[in-house]
Amino acid sequence: MAIIELTCIGVLYYLGYSAYCGDHVVITVLSALLCSAFLLSFLRRIWRGRYLNMSMGKIDRLSGEAFEEYLYVQFKRLGYRVRFTEASHDYGADLILKKRGKRIVVQAKRYDRNIGIAAVQEAAASVAYYEADQAMVVTNQFFTKSAWNLARQNDVILWTREDMKKRFRIRGV
Repeated sequence: MAIIELTCIGVLYYLGYSAYCGDHVVITVLSALLCSAFLLSFLRRIWRGRYLNMSMGKIDRLSGEAFEEYLYVQFKRLGYRVRFTEASHDYGADLILKKRGKRIVVQAKRYDRNIGIAAVQEAAASVAYYEADQAMVVTNQFFTKSAWNLARQNDVILWTREDMKKRFRIRGV
């Protein structure tokens, strides 16, 4: 895929330059816009690709926002359609996953300590707001006993660092 994108960028650049030299403004502008779009898509994929082979140690050092991006990339790799919620008003969900007609809201928690019931409450509340079928909380740590009990009562899926290691095939510490 990368070779195709780079070839398209080269061809568009050549067409744009040829049109520029021949005084064809419209073709030049269109070639420049398409070239920019391909380049941006290519760079975004490379940028997000760095998340595919991270160790748990590196994941533990991510910022909260970078952890959300990490989950975005990993869930995409698992075949989900993924989108971010608005950062400032997320109503208890950071990501929305879709697969086989099922909609799941995800609360991402990259912490240095175990996760309590607040995260489970937020995720459970977000189901109605986003019209989802289920909620999930994913953390790089573990959950308290209270969080497990509340999740069980509200059908919220909890993923600990061990679940992440297994499902995202994380190797190393």
